[in-house]
Amino acid sequence: MRRRLLRGSFKLLSTLLLLPLTLKAASAVGDDELLVMLQGQDLDAISQSVTAHGATITHHLPIINAIGARMSAAQLSAIKEDTPGILRIIDDLAWTPEPEAPDIGQCALKAAIELTWENNTATWRLFNKADEPLTLSQGQLAWPQELGALEAARWDSAPLTIKSTTSGPRDVVWISDEPLSIAAHGSVSVRFAFEATPRAIAALQNDIQLTATVAKDCAAELVPSYTEPTKDSYYPDASGAALLHSHGITGSGITVAVLDSGLWEENSELTLDTAGRNRVLARYDAMTGKEVDDAFDESGHGTHMTSVLARSGTVTRAGTAQPSYLGIAPDVELAVVKAFGENGKAGFLDIVRGVQWVVDNQERLNIRVLNLSFAARPRWPYWEDPVNQALMQAWRAGIFIAAAAGNEGPEPMTVGSPGNLPYLLTVGAVTDSWTENERNDDYIPDFSSRGPTPMGHIKPDLVAMGGHISGIIRPGSTLSRQLPEFLLQSGEFVMTGTSQATALVSGLVALMLQIEPELTNDELKCMLVSSAEPAIEVDGRFAYSPFTQGRGMINIQRALTVGEKYCQQASLDINADIAGEQHFRGPAVYTKETAPYLPGQEDIISTRATEKGLSQSRRWGIAPHLERLSEEPVDSPIDWLGIYNKEQRLIEDLATEGQ
Repeated sequence: MRRRLLRGSFKLLSTLLLLPLTLKAASAVGDDELLVMLQGQDLDAISQSVTAHGATITHHLPIINAIGARMSAAQLSAIKEDTPGILRIIDDLAWTPEPEAPDIGQCALKAAIELTWENNTATWRLFNKADEPLTLSQGQLAWPQELGALEAARWDSAPLTIKSTTSGPRDVVWISDEPLSIAAHGSVSVRFAFEATPRAIAALQNDIQLTATVAKDCAAELVPSYTEPTKDSYYPDASGAALLHSHGITGSGITVAVLDSGLWEENSELTLDTAGRNRVLARYDAMTGKEVDDAFDESGHGTHMTSVLARSGTVTRAGTAQPSYLGIAPDVELAVVKAFGENGKAGFLDIVRGVQWVVDNQERLNIRVLNLSFAARPRWPYWEDPVNQALMQAWRAGIFIAAAAGNEGPEPMTVGSPGNLPYLLTVGAVTDSWTENERNDDYIPDFSSRGPTPMGHIKPDLVAMGGHISGIIRPGSTLSRQLPEFLLQSGEFVMTGTSQATALVSGLVALMLQIEPELTNDELKCMLVSSAEPAIEVDGRFAYSPFTQGRGMINIQRALTVGEKYCQQASLDINADIAGEQHFRGPAVYTKETAPYLPGQEDIISTRATEKGLSQSRRWGIAPHLERLSEEPVDSPIDWLGIYNKEQRLIEDLATEGQ
């Protein structure tokens, strides 16, 4: 078999209000050294050859019949010549010597997402992400009548001139006699003193409009806010988890492994369950290959994922504790796997070693779910990817895997690896437009990666809430230092991305397993995708392609009631895939001349471009689609009413069985 020398790298995924992040790998090698994976059937012979040539073995990876080793180019050449049993060689020198700066896009002016108040004075922070100063060309403010007149405004300590102080909902322009500049990589605080003190500060943010402009195409705006952003995380309610919490379904008895950047353990809502019991069962540092007492999270990403998935704090509304929690599965036990470091990329050898540890400790720790909030651009067919090879072993062993689709949309075929693996559940993102009670403005943002995969599989499998998700982060972590505009006064951090959507889904799977622990991976996946709620246009066609929304938005109640247990997964054969006997293509077709499509199903997708935000024609789910119609369109290619009636009969049968 021909040997190949290839490169590969992985990135943690987070988009903070459409801002992609990268993380730095945890280790480095010398300029004259290579870190390579050598794969073959006789690992003993390969290991002996590596050692005999003076190279150093760094990773033992029997899960994929491979080792990792550090060596010079000359040693690699000699080892290849003397070891006929080597079937494949991949270079894992995938990190950069310096941390990568976050991509700030074309506009370097950023603004805090939270307006802070002290008595009658509001403060809005502006940040310059550029290497040179920025000068404000215009600032605008509008405020509600209840605040009365605008009495004063300041740029840090310098007074601002304002054109109007008339009470009421006014638009004013704030200016200065001197240029208003923000130093390179600096920040300023803009303060506005009003006549009256607001009564409901969080809700008031939705009634204030603030814009700062530094150039024609570069401006920062104050974003909306939830009603009580520090008391209620909202996504447990939106996902259906809160209702299950009220019935005692909290993920108890299920262990979730989070393979990420570690965990900050000084916050008890992460380390303790709802009864105050320690629930971190083990910590594994995949970069050193050792179980540790503290998988310290320099980045903050892993802590935020764990917060979304498992935070045990109680939801409070209007000062009253609710029978629900801030995390999706607040009573799960945790296995922390650290494979990513402070700022950048992780070599796949560490990721494979982390997956191997999860499989090796599955029975000891009762690991049922593995969360993967990272992705890399696919470089091989899914079955040749070393990480995917390890994950197929984990899936076959009974560990359910949720993986992020990626934040590289909106172009087709941008789903990353391991999300391109057909067996596991791949998750895209939905945003709720900052409205917790309005579904008609929920939409799939551009950043959410689209399918199909290079092998023609439909991905993502479904989408889940992933827009501006608040959660715990370590103070002083890389993310909190690089992106202070996303920090709330409470210390929580707001992130947006398929990472957060994936952590949410992992938590929902844990809730399902508490209810039905005997469910297999294929059954779980089928229940989730078959019950997902698609976005439907008024003409009865899909508002988004299956390559964008998969089967639709996750709905945990529907999964538990009308979700089917046997789907197209049955057409795959993971044993044949692992053995190399057979590999599988999906149904999508594409050429250099045509965009990807599903043969025979071109008519099911609406030709109308759906809105980003509130829509009068898009509805999520069959029932909302039918309810807004006097009758179903005669040319609808899908019999939504027939599907609805079938599901209603199934629900009635379940109710009868429960009596």
